[in-house]
Formats: sequence, C-alpha cells, structure tokens
Amino acid sequence: MKQEPESLQEAILYFSDPDNCVEYLSARRWPDGVICPICGSDRVSAYDPKYGTWQCSTHHPRRRFSVKVGTIFEDSAIGLDKWLAALWMLVNCKNGISSYEIARDLKVTQKTAWFMLQRLRLVLHDDYPDKLGGEVEVDETFIGGKARNMHFDKRERCITGTGGKDKAIVFGALERGGKIKTVVLGNRKKRGVHSEVKANVEAGSALYSDALKSYDGLLGQYDHRVIDHAEKYVDGKVHTNGLENFWSLLKRGLKGTYVSVEPFHLFRYLDEQVFRYNNRNGLGDAGRFHLAVSRIVGKRLAFAALTGKVQPTYAC
Repeated sequence: MKQEPESLQEAILYFSDPDNCVEYLSARRWPDGVICPICGSDRVSAYDPKYGTWQCSTHHPRRRFSVKVGTIFEDSAIGLDKWLAALWMLVNCKNGISSYEIARDLKVTQKTAWFMLQRLRLVLHDDYPDKLGGEVEVDETFIGGKARNMHFDKRERCITGTGGKDKAIVFGALERGGKIKTVVLGNRKKRGVHSEVKANVEAGSALYSDALKSYDGLLGQYDHRVIDHAEKYVDGKVHTNGLENFWSLLKRGLKGTYVSVEPFHLFRYLDEQVFRYNNRNGLGDAGRFHLAVSRIVGKRLAFAALTGKVQPTYAC
C-alpha cells in the first residue's frame, strides 16, 4: 500500500485509485484479516478485484460482500473515491462544507451531495459515555434566522413573538481542557436544563453558568458559580467564554456555509461541529479522518429516515 495521505491534495490522488480505497478501509475494519459482515466467519476467499468483493465460505444469503457492506456507505452507487474525499473535507473544513461545494467538487448532483453529507454526519456522532468533570461551563444559545433578513411573507408565518420564541434552543456543556457536549432543547425551563446538566456533568464539579434563572438550585450538587452578563463577562475563573467561542464557530458555519438549516436536522450539524471541536488538537487532518473512518461500521441512514418517513437504523 502506498503512503497514506496527510493532506487534501494527497487524499484526492490516493483515493482516486479504487484499490487504495478498498485496501485502506479493509485494513482498518479488519486489522486481523477479513471477516464476513453477515455471519462473522473468517473463512473468506481472496479478494476478487474484478467485482471488488470477497466471498464467505459459509453458505448463507449474501455470501459475496464488499467493504461497503455493514457501513454507512452500503447500498450507495457512489464510488469510495468520492465518499472518502467528502469525508476528508467534512472533518477538516473549520466552518463546514456545503452540499453545493461538494456537488461541484465531486461532480454529483446537489441532492446527492446533501444526502452524502447527512450520512457522514451520522458517522461523526459521538456517543461519549463519560460525564464531564472538573471545571465545566454550561450555556444555551438560540439558532434561527433574523426577522429583518426574512421575506415579509415568511416573517409573518414564522415570527410569532420576540427574542428566541421561534428559534431552536441548543444546550452545551464544556469541560475546560476537555470535551464538549450539545443537545437540542425544547425549552429553557428549569426541569429540562437541570436534567441535561445532571446527565452530562459529574456531581461535585465546578459549574459555571450565566444568570439564567433555570440554573438556580444546582448549588447543592455542584460548586455552582454565576456570571451576570449584565454586569461583566469575566470574574476570575467564573465565565462561559469557552462555550461562547464554540457558539461563535457553530453559527459561523450555519450562517456562512449552510445558510439555511431546518430544526429537524439541526442535531446533525451539532454532531459535525462537536466532532471537529473535540478533536481539534493533536490529531491533524489525517488523524481526524482516520478517527471518522473508524466509526463507519454499524450505521445506516436511508433517505426515508433522513426525511422523517421512518426511523434511522444504527446497527446492521
């Protein structure tokens, strides 16, 4: 196998060879030898470059399989050269990359590019099981278009109140020097906010928030400190500037790159930004790509599930 790519230019050249794509993915998916994704048997014939498949020696349906089977790429007619190039750009472009850019760069339709990106965002979802600890900032933000930028008809239809009434609410918890977790909230009432804090932050941690009343009552379980933004933004260690920085990156991508994001899909764009933020140090472009590739197995997202007609499948 040729030397693996370290930059976008090298990735485009490297993955333009279908054999490199198969060798790269199979080496990471089956480091100890190819295993049938249907039955788990290691009695598999040699790779057939003519069909791009292996064949399982055990008799069962779908004995012949490719490296795509059981991954986010399964049942896609798009070549791995385009899939892997799109994934490289998605995980390494700081402000994201739009479906129109992918469509132009990879010579596919915009609808196909949009579907590809949504499937790849499922790969980036991080089921980080551990709670955050130490010093943790918590905050929430509103996501939605500004009324003054809307056409009159849309403004009449969508804007029914002031402030954040008609916008999506995103809650975030950031461990200083560590990871961030985000979730879309239905409202900012105390019950929902307390539930997310307790689900994501270890009891006893130092907790920093703004003066939103929904955070009242956490002092018994956390070392809760409050910064009132009406007075100041920093008081020693008491601030939420780390999360404000993340919100800035998120909104820069949503407003500048994606322009219009439906609330139904907002959590996917959060997964994308959280992945890049949590893996921003120490890995480099190639490292982030390798990490994303390690998550492609056992995830499926059909177009019907993406558009809300059926529930998505997370395991083969």
